[in-house]
Amino acid sequence: MVTRFECPNLRSVVLLMFLHGHVHRAVRRGATGFLGVKMFVDWRRRVILSVSVWEDIESVYSMGRVSRHVTATRLPARFGIRSASGVFCYAGDWRRVMFRARPCSRSPLKPIETASSMSD
Repeated sequence: MVTRFECPNLRSVVLLMFLHGHVHRAVRRGATGFLGVKMFVDWRRRVILSVSVWEDIESVYSMGRVSRHVTATRLPARFGIRSASGVFCYAGDWRRVMFRARPCSRSPLKPIETASSMSD
């Protein structure tokens, strides 16, 4: 999940960073399948990208059960912060995507099969 926040001023960037920390902790406690989040801040452009990683696509829906997240989704617009969000799913092994090779496609979020476990 990637969310872009475009802030009108530096004060709103700092506000959003503070809010993001509080929401992050609530999501970690209340959502299932949440693996982590990283925030990227472009101070000059006053843009924040929030990238969260989930076990699977179904887990993303568990954010709806986290009341602090639901409430927080309404706040950026009140401060003139524009946002856009998108879900990016696993597209396949990097060799297949970049070189059209045919290796086994296994999500990096799943355990890696070793040669001994594949022959069992």
